[in-house]
Amino acid sequence: MSSRTVIRGGLVITASDEIHADVLIEDGRIAALAVPGTQSWTADRTIDATGKYVIPGGVDAHTHMELPFGGTFASDTFETGTRAAAWGGTTTIVDFAVQSVGHTLREGLDAWHAKAEGNCAIDYGFHMIVSDVNQETLKEMDLLVEEGVTSFKQFMAYPGVFYSDDGQILRAMQRSAENGGLIMMHAENGIAIDVLVEQALARGETDPRYHGEVRKALLEAEATHRAIKLAQVAGAPLYVVHVSAMEAVAELARARDEGLNVFGETCPQYLFLSTDNLAEPDFEGSKYVCSTPLRPKEHQAKLWQGLRTNDLQVVSTDHCPFCFVGQKELGRGDFSKIPNGLPGVENRMDLLHQGVVEGRISRRRWIEIACATPARMFGLYPKKGTIAPGADADVVIYDPHAEQIVSAETHHMNVDYSAYEGKRLTGRVETVLSRGELVISEREYTGRAGHGTYTPRSTCQYLN
Repeated sequence: MSSRTVIRGGLVITASDEIHADVLIEDGRIAALAVPGTQSWTADRTIDATGKYVIPGGVDAHTHMELPFGGTFASDTFETGTRAAAWGGTTTIVDFAVQSVGHTLREGLDAWHAKAEGNCAIDYGFHMIVSDVNQETLKEMDLLVEEGVTSFKQFMAYPGVFYSDDGQILRAMQRSAENGGLIMMHAENGIAIDVLVEQALARGETDPRYHGEVRKALLEAEATHRAIKLAQVAGAPLYVVHVSAMEAVAELARARDEGLNVFGETCPQYLFLSTDNLAEPDFEGSKYVCSTPLRPKEHQAKLWQGLRTNDLQVVSTDHCPFCFVGQKELGRGDFSKIPNGLPGVENRMDLLHQGVVEGRISRRRWIEIACATPARMFGLYPKKGTIAPGADADVVIYDPHAEQIVSAETHHMNVDYSAYEGKRLTGRVETVLSRGELVISEREYTGRAGHGTYTPRSTCQYLN
């Protein structure tokens, strides 16, 4: 069954262009763009995008659906999480499969395939969390790259859970230098942080705000610096996840000025929230506990600046939701037991558009950091991340003038609070197509679990 859709009259925005164009979609792919009104294409469906933006579907390269953490599980399943992503204009996620210590990478990857298969509303890929570096793991990394899992996350934090020491990190980086994989790093000095946690609790400092105080910006900067130097020794590229501190941005900028293949990601929570949220009374601050932690407000301007200067290239969500009732509450009386993570997969595109409205970034930069660069960074471009002939027809009709108030009452994530409750935003997703199929149609969900397919990835397309 051949199907054709025409989107007429919109402003097509990609990372490189803004053009008024009609868009022809055939059999799930972009077939052509044309000057408005010049082509009398016949179609099964015509969408009027007059006065709207026509943008690529968002690529969120950092999500944690169903992640086991701190004695509980992230509250979004692949079904609920991908549906919420679609509501927010994201049409591809790259989630993290987890290797447990004592198990193989393959076992972890198979477990995550089983969680996701047949349940996703949008397309998905996987990164691999490497928790146990040994000779067998290193060989497995080569096999995974060959089959399209081309990025590996390591942790300098969470001793006893995900932590890798410098020797393990160096070995994995050396391997990725050979096989083309990309090491993603959670850069915080977890050994030092654990000392500070122990000391804070001994002093009776148990409230959520102390989570931010012990996970010091200097320990994020130190770990970022160390990761960069280890990658330099290994001759490997490096991608630092969820950068939150201006001192860490400075380390990335310095490395990039030296010509190193070092990249940085930040998240909406670091651009819009701060330690003020962690300090909210009556344990409300626990809603904002994530790692790296929220920082004082003055860090926000430096992160926006990093996005403008390309010292930070990507904005992902690190979507890892835990309900306030029954999950975040596990840490009452001990901040170190609060499950780490925030909900955000539905809010990213809109929050970044607010950055456009406020003059912090341009429209094209919005699409670059939310769609095109994550697709390039993780080997999905030009199938994903742009609107061009041959690309998957992952397309969002975006109303830049619609106003909305963010609220848990109206969001679609499976979590009982919003990190952005009451925030007024200008701009809203109206219609979403995934490979040419309507997932959101004029603010109605028309998608289905199982439409989304697993997408193998090529290696990073961003290297010097």
